[in-house]
Amino acid sequence: MRKGTLYVFTGPSGAGKGTVLGRLLAEDDRLFFSISATTRAPRPGEQNGVHYYFLEKADFENRIAQGAFLEHAQYVGNYYGTLEAPVNEKLDEGFDVILEIEVQGAMQIKKKRPDAVMVFIAPPSFEELASRLRGRGTENEAKVQKRLETAKGELEQKDKFDYVVVNDTVDRAVDEIKGILASRR
Repeated sequence: MRKGTLYVFTGPSGAGKGTVLGRLLAEDDRLFFSISATTRAPRPGEQNGVHYYFLEKADFENRIAQGAFLEHAQYVGNYYGTLEAPVNEKLDEGFDVILEIEVQGAMQIKKKRPDAVMVFIAPPSFEELASRLRGRGTENEAKVQKRLETAKGELEQKDKFDYVVVNDTVDRAVDEIKGILASRR
């Protein structure tokens, strides 16, 4: 049996990562979407081991000390990270494992796992990204501006990735990623 490949997908908020990966996962049963661990409390309807691995802070910090994470970060007082053991288990079963994480975490994985295939999903333009973020209607202008400032820094790092997929249309982006998967398989 062939061992799976680890794929790390990142890109700025509003680039369409979730939409593209959702389509890809629905169309390819050889893919496994990795879930993150967190110390934040579960939201209504979230289940441990389905949406996140919910850990106590002391447990999370102990696992950091043991090197159990591929990547981790602290955000708004809570830890988030990718546990290495479940990822390796699925890779050994022959699944290609998909991680969708922010750029900082992707760079941590690149150092720890040089075998990982790094994919940056980019918007067709900065103007389109701004339009998408505003079009969501979920955040005020100050928060949109903060996301756009973050996006500038993230976009400057896209050349550090193995592939840059421009999400001008979901169909085209999904087809391009399918081509990457096929060439790696």
